[in-house]
Amino acid sequence: MGTVVQLKNQINNSYFQLKDSVEDKLLLVEEKIKSKLTSDVDLVQKMTDYHLETGGKRLRALLTLGSAKLCGYSKGTRDINLAACVELIHAATLMHDDVIDNGSVRRGKKTLNKIWDNHSSVLVGDYLLSRCFEMMVEDGNIEVLKLLSSTSSKIAQGEILQLQHQGEVDMLEETYLKIISAKTAELFAAATKVGAILSNVKNKEKEALEFYGRNLGLTFQIADDTLDYNSELKIFGKKIGQDFYEGKITLPIILLFQQAEEKEKEKLKNIFVKEKKTEDELNYTLSLIKNYNIIKACYQKAQHYINLASNSLSVFSNSEEKNILENLTSFSLSRNF
Repeated sequence: MGTVVQLKNQINNSYFQLKDSVEDKLLLVEEKIKSKLTSDVDLVQKMTDYHLETGGKRLRALLTLGSAKLCGYSKGTRDINLAACVELIHAATLMHDDVIDNGSVRRGKKTLNKIWDNHSSVLVGDYLLSRCFEMMVEDGNIEVLKLLSSTSSKIAQGEILQLQHQGEVDMLEETYLKIISAKTAELFAAATKVGAILSNVKNKEKEALEFYGRNLGLTFQIADDTLDYNSELKIFGKKIGQDFYEGKITLPIILLFQQAEEKEKEKLKNIFVKEKKTEDELNYTLSLIKNYNIIKACYQKAQHYINLASNSLSVFSNSEEKNILENLTSFSLSRNF
């Protein structure tokens, strides 16, 4: 038992090791984001201040800073500016996400759209994106500009694809992977590739870090979707059943539908077409997930992407930065916050 606890601690420590290794720069990223979100419009300032207070793991910014460090970038502040840029894209998509999903809680606090309204949240999300594009232009690198603008476009398409398949319990696993690849993994891939681009490394290293980021993002999203149905875990700021009530079809439901009996499939279909779902219906779904051992099956799927991400770093020489990024692949699956 002790060994398992030590291993879990080591996995979770990888996030803090990455944070510690670039702490000085991360503080500058926070300052850059704050300065970029300053506005003369009172409501914009209030909403962006509230957003900043809700915090977050800053994982995507950390990936840009960590990747740049792995590739030997040391002088200059481009990594700080672009890490801030990546975080602003992420923040904007969360604001838009909450409007689309009618979300009410994020990171344990009320969402912007619940405190103010949907119109303001969409426009403030747009404001963040426009600030981000200003920073990309200031950086002046065409490759970076092309990558991050393309990533923003793919995220929007992923949102639309998810809306298109909302409530479809018989959704193909392939469709789900397309959705999370666009919505989540693309920004992870961009975050890590940006770090390589500004370090002027060879294409092999750029592609390796892009591949690493994409598979890390897939692992992260599968884990997040699985947590939503893992009633045995209590995660800070994560309310069990949130995706269920919003009618999102994620991997646990897809795998459950594949294994369920005909009567159970019919009942699941009836539950997910309803606009409002009850606590009893959530409990019924959770009981099926437990009976069919779906949580374990989801983690096994995620393990495949962990292996791909970890192996992609083999092109880099051994270093502390490489070791931290390798361990981070398991953190994305085993995190408890």
